[in-house]
Amino acid sequence: MQKVINISISPKRASDEKYYKVDAAEYLNIKVEKITGIEILKKSIDARKKFIKVNLQLHVWWGEIFTKEDEFRLKLNNVSAKPEVIVVGAGPAGLFAALKLIENNLKPVIFERGKDVGARKKDIQILNTNKGVNPDSNYCFGEGGAGTFSDGKLYTRSKKRGDVKRILDIFKYHGASNDILSDAHPHIGTNKLPGIIVKIRETIEEAGGEIHFNSRVEDFIIKEDTIKGIITQHGDKVLGKAVILATGHSARDIFELLHKKNILIEAKPFAMGVRVEHPQDLIDSIQYSCKIRSNYLPPASYSLVSQIEGRGVYSFCMCPGGFIVPAVTAPNEIVVNGMSPSRRNSKFANSGIVVEIKVEDFPEYEKYGVLAGLKFQQSLEQTAFLNGGNGLIAPAQRLHDFVNGKLSPALPETSYNPGILSSPLHFWLPEHISKRLRKGFKYFGKRMRGYLTNEAVVLGVETGTSSPVRIPRDKETLQHPQIKNLYPCGEGAGYSGGIISSAVDGERCAGNVFTDLQ
Repeated sequence: MQKVINISISPKRASDEKYYKVDAAEYLNIKVEKITGIEILKKSIDARKKFIKVNLQLHVWWGEIFTKEDEFRLKLNNVSAKPEVIVVGAGPAGLFAALKLIENNLKPVIFERGKDVGARKKDIQILNTNKGVNPDSNYCFGEGGAGTFSDGKLYTRSKKRGDVKRILDIFKYHGASNDILSDAHPHIGTNKLPGIIVKIRETIEEAGGEIHFNSRVEDFIIKEDTIKGIITQHGDKVLGKAVILATGHSARDIFELLHKKNILIEAKPFAMGVRVEHPQDLIDSIQYSCKIRSNYLPPASYSLVSQIEGRGVYSFCMCPGGFIVPAVTAPNEIVVNGMSPSRRNSKFANSGIVVEIKVEDFPEYEKYGVLAGLKFQQSLEQTAFLNGGNGLIAPAQRLHDFVNGKLSPALPETSYNPGILSSPLHFWLPEHISKRLRKGFKYFGKRMRGYLTNEAVVLGVETGTSSPVRIPRDKETLQHPQIKNLYPCGEGAGYSGGIISSAVDGERCAGNVFTDLQ
């Protein structure tokens, strides 16, 4: 027989099969020796009460031979001589679109403005040591997109648009841990994801697909309202049956190019704010109600949300046991983001705390039109640079001082490698952001006793939550309503927010390309 059961047990017992097998046998009222196989389907932590529990969903076999499902396999064709489809961007949307195109017997030709993983690491090291930024190779641009060197969280609330399990299976197929299939908030880690991305690239190339690095797209070839191809910064003209535009939300030049060519784009809401960093031990003590975290528990995380004066204020991209990194894409700007390695073993915990920005909040909308949000975003990053130190040294303020409008005379240790400089963020942030952040932090301090403390530090600015621009597309075909065979895709087009939802959207666009080309 076999059965799927749900049990809640201690973190220690959930850590080892020899323990939870006994608990499963007791639940089923059978002898443990009768169990022939057991698998974890889902795993989550419930820390709401004093005694923390781990919820396990288990598939248990007993009295019959244990048979696992067949291992997931990609069914790839050799597409080297098949019709070519251009994919702009080698982030998760672009890479998963390419895999789906191959499955549908089409040849993906990917153009990525940045470098491959190996070369990109060197540019990121230069960033982290405050020696300059390469606008085409950084934490946002390059093989694998923003996620490659920025954490690798695989959690998504978007369950309706595609097969999330398939995306997780593909990551596992290319080397991710089996745990991502069962954890409630799966995570690969910034130390492991680069190698997995390389394997995905190798899969694409072995099937006959192409990837061109250092190939920024600078123009589109459009004839009679139909896109025919692209032009790179090298002047190369490349034709294809369709173009999947998966550039990511930081590709401002693409938005400006579309606007310049009178191709319809739309302003959309997004969010901006700061990144806050606490000692991980402090977050553990708050969330787990303990002085010292058990070895059987992972570093604690949190998720916070409130409504302040008609705008959402919420945590974004929370990184337990993580680091804050410089996510800039241009000189004379400061943008911070967070990441965690797979072991989440840093002594710091960080999270973006951001304020919802609606279209009516954009300054100078009459001047910039649909690009007003993008210009607002850029101006805040430039303001952060002017209020920081030399190069990528970020402006910072102790959390309690920020809330109380006081300049911090000294700052705590931080994970942000380029360094921080005391600055009155409460003063120079736009008032509608600063005011709501300060009220939001007060509210969060009541939700999590001990959270609002001067042991924590806020760094400015966190602007990369999502794209301030949406590229419209038909709901059925996913093509741009004005330009035939152009498929806006992923975060940059405004249709996803994170690795998994971007990968799902990439697959959807690739599937529609196949259908439309029949």
